Amino acid sequence: MGRKVTVATCALNQWALDFEGNLQRILKSIEIAKRKGARYRLGPELEICGYGCWDHYYESDTLLHSLQVLAALLESPVTQDIICDVGMPVMHRNVRYNCRVIFLNRRVLLIRPKMALANEGNYRELRWFTPWSRSRQTEEYFLPRMIQDVTKQETVPFGDAVLATRDTCIGSEICEELWTPHSPHVHMGLDGVEIFTNASGSHHVLRKAHARVDLVTMATTKNGGIYLLANQKGCDGDRLYYDGCALIAMNGHIFAQGSQFSLNDVEVLTATLDLEDVRSYRAEISSRNLAASKVSPYPRVKVDFALSCHEDLLEPPSEPIEWKYHSPAEEISLGPACWLWDFLRRSRQAGFLLPLSGGVDSAATACLVYSMCHQVCEAVKHGNQEVLADVRTIVDQLSYTPQDPRDLCGRVLTTCYMASENSSQETCDRARELAQQIGSHHIGLHIDPAVKAVVDIFSLVTGKRPLFAVHGGSSRENLALQNVQARLRMVVAYLFAQLSLWARGARGGLLVLGSANVDESLLGYLTKYDCSSADINPIGGISKTDLKAFVQFCMERFQLPALQRILAAPATAELEPLTDGKVSQTDEEDMGMTYAELSIYGRLRKIAKAGPYSMFCRLLTMWKDVCPPRQVADRVRHFFSKYSMNRHKMTTLTPAYHAESYSPDDNRFDLRPFLYHTSWPWQFRCIEDAVLRLESRGCQDLDGVD
Repeated sequence: MGRKVTVATCALNQWALDFEGNLQRILKSIEIAKRKGARYRLGPELEICGYGCWDHYYESDTLLHSLQVLAALLESPVTQDIICDVGMPVMHRNVRYNCRVIFLNRRVLLIRPKMALANEGNYRELRWFTPWSRSRQTEEYFLPRMIQDVTKQETVPFGDAVLATRDTCIGSEICEELWTPHSPHVHMGLDGVEIFTNASGSHHVLRKAHARVDLVTMATTKNGGIYLLANQKGCDGDRLYYDGCALIAMNGHIFAQGSQFSLNDVEVLTATLDLEDVRSYRAEISSRNLAASKVSPYPRVKVDFALSCHEDLLEPPSEPIEWKYHSPAEEISLGPACWLWDFLRRSRQAGFLLPLSGGVDSAATACLVYSMCHQVCEAVKHGNQEVLADVRTIVDQLSYTPQDPRDLCGRVLTTCYMASENSSQETCDRARELAQQIGSHHIGLHIDPAVKAVVDIFSLVTGKRPLFAVHGGSSRENLALQNVQARLRMVVAYLFAQLSLWARGARGGLLVLGSANVDESLLGYLTKYDCSSADINPIGGISKTDLKAFVQFCMERFQLPALQRILAAPATAELEPLTDGKVSQTDEEDMGMTYAELSIYGRLRKIAKAGPYSMFCRLLTMWKDVCPPRQVADRVRHFFSKYSMNRHKMTTLTPAYHAESYSPDDNRFDLRPFLYHTSWPWQFRCIEDAVLRLESRGCQDLDGVD
């Protein structure tokens, strides 16, 4: 009597609307799953069309092409003799659902619609889909003719049901349902479901992987059972990077761990597990068995197929493993680097151009490209033919095989130090030294002639010549002269991105990389349309604190001593005249706050959802040993004044890798106004009243502030 089952889950690098490529990756994953002996294969959420189609879900084309891909899968000999569980949008009675379509041997067994839609942060599923709200109920779904022609079925069950095979019972959860307070796996497990599946479209955020793993292990610790999680991986055309982490768990233990970041487009995990282990685990949990005796049953779709074989006594079961987590610095070195690789190969550009200033932010961006080159060389070394083909296309050399990351970096990354009369020799040297160590093609140039020409035009028209503050100019003149330099650097960067390869006799153009970190964006400490304006920004969702830790990590991991000097130098924009050849301007002085403080403001504003008064109340207790209430109030007022004054800059923010949950990205994630009453009169008066009450009591007792 067979009782051991081999099941497969996968992480696929799907691309929104790339129906051809998505089909091939799905077929490849099924082929690998069968080769490994699996009789059930789970794929990521909405894998047929790609998760990030966004408003394309409204288009009938997306539904039509998804059905065409489903027909191709049903007809393929690759999908025979294995239960295939694929994700796609389905229209049922004129309502669009996010569904799992489960089929076997040219017959659709069940269409299972998602019941809890993700609708926070970057997710907008309620915009495109409707949740299935009838628990444990199904309806007849009339198959479109193109599917009927293949399956010879007219209708199939649609709704909240489970599959009863000859030897076990399988139930579906879809992504968000695992995170809800009443997850379906609880009731399904009590009703005898032994294998739970979860198809996810879950993106990377720093320090998030443990939450996913904890939820899965806890689900099977309390309830017993086998749990498969599939996820998308890679950049499917947006700011998000889906970070894989496919896994298989049983009874609270992990049995298979997929990579979180890798350049492999198709990754398949299998495990051979004994159903008797689930049954014996559940047998002695009397509280579970008592609850199970009262549970409402699920509709069962009977499937004349077994996941186990008759003779499996000698089949070795999988052993439990310890989950290996990356440190945040490792996550930064891998996630944005993989995202850059997908952007580069899918945009069909010949490389990147990075304005390299000699500071931490642009150095971190350069290190990400270098890390990408490392991963590409590793993937090629391990026989990844897709990566090799993509590299050869990018560098326009069909016989090239990347082996040395420095050599590859020299082919795909051009760095450019754009000096002005306000630039110091130290930053110039630091930029050049880092470029030499990572191997980038480095250009040094001066923008002073262009700056002078633009200022001359203004003087010619107005008869006035603006001066820096140190030369007697007003703050308006000072800021305008800084911004001319910053904006001209953007113009020069794009010119060199378009024509530097042409000047070197090579084909193609370069993607311009931005390097404004999440904290500077939050405060608006950047010039609109300066070098922060680029094609993409791999560090735009990462805090200064995490970036410094990442640069330290790169210095040791990649042996880049130039980073030591970069880390030790004070952060500066170098837009004002030098004093005795030395930098007189620093970022933190300009901002009037430290980067560490900025991270705190950012988290309170976005994650804790604090307005000015709430933030003041939270910081009173947080900083009670650091500064008195009046100082806390001044800092909060200063932050909100600056933030609201510069919020308009977020509307033009370069698309950035989303890594931090307090990102101020206006376009998708942080939906707030950009025209504010910047003096916040009512809110700041509430803060002032609270400060006066505290000061009049002459103590630091904060209980009265609420």
